[in-house]
Amino acid sequence: MPKIGMVQTVNYSTNEIGISKVANILQKLGKKETEIVCLPEQWLKNNIISDFDSEFAQFKKIAKDYGMTIIPGAFYTKNVTHIISPVIGPKGDIIGHQKKIHPFDYEIDTVKPGKEAKIFKTACKFGIIICYDMVFPKVANALAKKGAQILLSPSRIVRRGIEPWHMYVQVRALENRIPILAANVENRRFGGQSIMIDLSEKNKVVNTKVTKLKGENQIVKDFNLDKLVKSRKKRFSDSNNFK
Repeated sequence: MPKIGMVQTVNYSTNEIGISKVANILQKLGKKETEIVCLPEQWLKNNIISDFDSEFAQFKKIAKDYGMTIIPGAFYTKNVTHIISPVIGPKGDIIGHQKKIHPFDYEIDTVKPGKEAKIFKTACKFGIIICYDMVFPKVANALAKKGAQILLSPSRIVRRGIEPWHMYVQVRALENRIPILAANVENRRFGGQSIMIDLSEKNKVVNTKVTKLKGENQIVKDFNLDKLVKSRKKRFSDSNNFK
C-alpha cells in the first residue's frame, strides 16, 4: 500500500522562505516513508517560475534522499503561456508535468489550456487535477479510465468557494471510485481546508472518508488502492452502456 500525503501552505514573505519552510515539512514526511506528496497551486509569493529545476532544487534533493515523488504545486511558466504542475520523481529529477486544462476566470486571458490528462507512475499510477479542472467531470474520468489509482489536486480556493469545492472533490471520488487528495492554501483570502478523500465499500454501497487540514499542516496515509479496482471497472462498464 503506497503512503501518500499532502501539504497545506500559508503566506510566506518570499519564495526562498516558503520553499525552505515547506522543505522542512517534506523532510518530516520523508522520514515517515511517504512515497508521494502534493502541494497547493500557486502557494509562493512569486508564482511565475522561470526554471523549475533551480527553483525547486531543495525539493529535488529531498525527493532523491527519501525516494519520494513530489508534486510541488502548479505555477505560471516564465512567459505566462500555461499553468504547469511539475512532477519531481524519486530519483530527484523532473519526470514530467501536467498543464492546467481549464484556466479559471482571469486566467483565460493570459494562459493557454492544456490538452491532455496525463498519467504518471512511481509508487503507483496517479493523475493530477489542477484546481478548477476538478469542476469538469471529464478530467477525473479520463484519468481514471487511463489507469490512475489515485488523483492529486494542487488547488488555490478562496474562502467563499470551499464548500462547493469540497462537494466537487467528493463527487469526483465517488463517481470514479478513486481516492483524491486536494491541497489548498490557507491565508486571509484562501480558505485552506485541504481535503483527503478515501473510499470504503460495504454491501455494494461506496462511502467517503473525509479528512481536512487546518493551518500550515500535512497529512499522510497508507492507501489500499486495490480495494476499488473491481468497483471502478463495473462503474465504467455501466456508464459505457449509456446512450
